[in-house]
Amino acid sequence: MQVKRLAAILFLVLSAFASAAADAGQAVVGIVAPLSGPANRLGQQILAGAAKAIDKAGAEALTLDDQCSAEGGAIAAEQLIAANVRIAIGFLCTDAIEAALPILSAASIPVVTPGVRTDSLTDRRSRTGWLVYRSAPRADAERAAISNILTRRWSDKLFAIVDDGTIYGRELAESFRLAAEQAGLKPVFTDTYRPQFDNQIGLAGRLKGAGATHVFAGGNRDDIAILARDAGVIGYPLTIAGGEALRAAKGEVDLAPGTLMIGLPEAGDVATSAFLQSFEADGIAAEGYVLSGYSAAEIALQALKLNAETEQALSAILSNTVFATEAGTLRFDARGDRSDNPYRLFRYDGETFNEVR
Repeated sequence: MQVKRLAAILFLVLSAFASAAADAGQAVVGIVAPLSGPANRLGQQILAGAAKAIDKAGAEALTLDDQCSAEGGAIAAEQLIAANVRIAIGFLCTDAIEAALPILSAASIPVVTPGVRTDSLTDRRSRTGWLVYRSAPRADAERAAISNILTRRWSDKLFAIVDDGTIYGRELAESFRLAAEQAGLKPVFTDTYRPQFDNQIGLAGRLKGAGATHVFAGGNRDDIAILARDAGVIGYPLTIAGGEALRAAKGEVDLAPGTLMIGLPEAGDVATSAFLQSFEADGIAAEGYVLSGYSAAEIALQALKLNAETEQALSAILSNTVFATEAGTLRFDARGDRSDNPYRLFRYDGETFNEVR
């Protein structure tokens, strides 16, 4: 009885919220994120960015905590429906969004997620009919970018491919190897190294013996930094590239200047300084998912505006519109994924990563 009473009270509160917003002529955007538990910090980043965009537009937001769980996602979906919210943004956790989507899609409420990368979320669209639009990259986008960028840039290089034996490292390395093979390229050396060693002299020696001048290493920042250091110890000039794991904090040994990274741009790489300063003025650090949350809210607000002007369904608008955001333009493909691959090539200068154009 107590649960039913609380549910009834919640329904009345949310209905009153929706009615008040409608009376004020305000669009309501639902923001759903993990605002408690271990993922709270990341959820708060989404909330900070999205809330700033919505406030700037003079719209109204309904913020809900999905607790990074299936139960929390389903409850949040029901709350959005009770409040007559017409579009939602957010979600970081696969369990939460997969529990919410069947409920929201049945109510014709689309979701723009800046955080969930799981490939199957959109791969199953033709079967599930879920109205999900992913402004975040897919999980396989990093592998695709590494393959595309390095096969193009290293077509005339003597390159090697190594990995640390982890699922992450091996998938990156194998994806690049297959792409190189399809492009008619063959590495001069492949190997799996033992990670978390205090030296990689043996690996550096094997690479030198194979004549490799460039190497892609599927592994973490510390191991790649140590490999570069030890290659220098034996007087072996080597260009090393890695994935976005290189954005991790510096260890005892730093990356060598000239190390390449295929990774996602940070806020300062895509947004204007004036825009970023507006966050500082509000006491918000524009880091992590803050800009992603802001962009997702921009997309939702533009979709609502077009819906009011044209009476097209929100799902049709999201599927067929090029959206202009502070982080650049974005459109969604037939599956609901962003149509571009946002991963780019960066070079380390000893302090920061700078984009290689």
